[in-house]
Amino acid sequence: MNAEIIAVGSELLLGQINNTNARFLSGQLALMGINVYYHTVVGDNAERFKSTLQIAESRSDLVIVTGGLGPTKDDLTKESVASHLNTGLAMDKQAMESIEQFFKRTGREMTENNKKQALVLEGAKVLPNDHGMAPGMLFDKNGKLYMLLPGPPRELEPMFLTYGVPAIKGKMDKNEHIISRVLRFFGIGEALLEHELEDIIDSQSNPTIAPLASDGEVALRITAKHSLLEAAIELLDEIEEKILARVGEYFYGYDDTSLMNELAKLLKENSQTISSAESLTGGMFQQEYTSIPGAGGNLKGGVVCYTNQVKAEVLHVKKETIEEHGVVSSQCARELAENVARLTHSDIGISFTGVAGPDELEGKPVGTVYIGISINGQPTTAEKLNLGGNREANRIRTVKYGCYFLLKRLKETKDA
Repeated sequence: MNAEIIAVGSELLLGQINNTNARFLSGQLALMGINVYYHTVVGDNAERFKSTLQIAESRSDLVIVTGGLGPTKDDLTKESVASHLNTGLAMDKQAMESIEQFFKRTGREMTENNKKQALVLEGAKVLPNDHGMAPGMLFDKNGKLYMLLPGPPRELEPMFLTYGVPAIKGKMDKNEHIISRVLRFFGIGEALLEHELEDIIDSQSNPTIAPLASDGEVALRITAKHSLLEAAIELLDEIEEKILARVGEYFYGYDDTSLMNELAKLLKENSQTISSAESLTGGMFQQEYTSIPGAGGNLKGGVVCYTNQVKAEVLHVKKETIEEHGVVSSQCARELAENVARLTHSDIGISFTGVAGPDELEGKPVGTVYIGISINGQPTTAEKLNLGGNREANRIRTVKYGCYFLLKRLKETKDA
C-alpha cells in the first residue's frame, strides 16, 4: 500500500506553524509497512485542494488529509472531498452528542456553525474524537482509501493510533504480518554506515532497510512481511545479525530509545550514581537526564562551571592546570570529572569543557570539546572531539557523545 499525506491550511504555507502531523503519520505508517512517497501542503482554497486530491489519488492507494474539519467557513476539507467523490454529507449522531456535551460541560454557548463539525461523508467509517470535537473518517471508493483527520496534533495523534490504525489494517491483507524494528547507531555517519552495508541494502527485498538520520545519529528501520508472525520475526533477526556483524560497535539500542535513556537504564541496573561538571553544555546533561521518569535516583547533582573562577574555586581545578593547559584541555576535563564525583560522593563523574562557538577560545577552534569520565576504581579518561558545527548543534552533540563514551566504558567494564 502506498500512501500520501495532504495537509490543508494556509497557516502551514505561511510558516506560522510546523507540519508535525506529516512526520508523525509517516512514522506510524512506516511501522505498518505502508510506503509514504509524497507530502503535500495546500492552502484553504477549494479548487486548489481538489486539484491536489486528484494528483494524490492518481499515484497513491491511501490519501490522508489533515486539517480543515473545523466549524469556520475556511474549513473546506469535508465539503471538497464530498464534492470530488460525488458523495453527500450526513450528521453523525454520536459526534453531535459529543459536541453538545462539551459545550454543556464547559458552560459555553454553542453556535450553529459548531454543528458543522459533526458532518461526515455518507458511508464513511467514523473515527471518534476523544480529545476534541470534529470526528475523523475513512472512506473507501473504487479501491482507494481516503482518511480525513483533524489538524490539532493533540486530537490527530490519539485518534489515529486508537481508531485510524485499526481501520487501515482492516482494509489491508489480513494474511500478511508486517513488523518493523529500528536499530539505533551513534559515532558513525550516515554515509559511512551506508557504505559498510551497501551490498546488504542494495540486495534488500524482504526485509526492507531504510536509513534514517537525525541530530548526529543514524538509525536503520528494518521491516519484514510474512504470512506467519514467527517467520517475519525470524527474518528481522537474520538481517539484524548481518548488520550488527559489520557495524555493531556503533549500535546502542532499539526503536524509540535514546542514548540518555540507555545510560539511565544501565546506571539503574548497576546501582551507580553520577554527577556532572558542565561548562559549554550549561546543565544540558542534567536537564536531559532528569527528564527521564524514574532516572533521578541515580543522579546526585552537578555544577555548571561556565567561568574559570567556578572551575577553580568550586570544583578545585588546579591553578597550574588552567595556566599551563587552559580550561579547554584534557587535563582540565579529567580534573573536573574527578572532583565533581568526589565532592558529590558519586560513583561516576562526567565533565564537559570546550568551545561551543561562535568564537574561538584559548586559540582553540569552535567545536573543540573535551569530555572527562571518572569511574570509581578506574583510571580517569578524557575524550577529544572536533565537532565544528554551530553553537547549539555542538552543545547537543557534546551531551550525546558524553552518553556514548560513558555507555561504552560501562559496558566494557561489565563484559570484562
